[in-house]
Amino acid sequence: MRALSLKAFFENPIFLASITSWFFAQLIKAMIVLLSPHKKGARDVFLALAWRTGGMPSSHAALVAAMTTSAAFTEGVGSNVFIVSFWLALIVMRDALGVRRSSGLQARSLNMLGKAVAEKLDIEFKPVKEIHGHKPLEVAVGALLGMFIAAAYAFL
Repeated sequence: MRALSLKAFFENPIFLASITSWFFAQLIKAMIVLLSPHKKGARDVFLALAWRTGGMPSSHAALVAAMTTSAAFTEGVGSNVFIVSFWLALIVMRDALGVRRSSGLQARSLNMLGKAVAEKLDIEFKPVKEIHGHKPLEVAVGALLGMFIAAAYAFL
């Protein structure tokens, strides 16, 4: 019985559209890193594929847009699944644009200030992690990617 429920989970169109959208967004990011004029190593490409946040397109937006679109196709726009995924998608995309981006910009400013003070006072400075949020175009492209992949799962 447990194997059947696990099989149903991995065959679910909402799951498949969501994970495929995330994967393709990360793949596109890795290809952009690979094709960028700056010299990047295999490690940078792997990190872009597997883990890195920020950049074009937003994998967060792709995943939640695919989830919401797929829920609309499979459950209907009046379903509880669609309504919950719709609001979750809006929260995630707003967070990617606002909070995470602002945090990253603040961290960058703190690091520049800390480095300048450390050099002037000849003290050690450990920079804070800079979280990379998204620009509006990155979120829009990610959301469109997710919607197109969900539509492909629904119609193909």
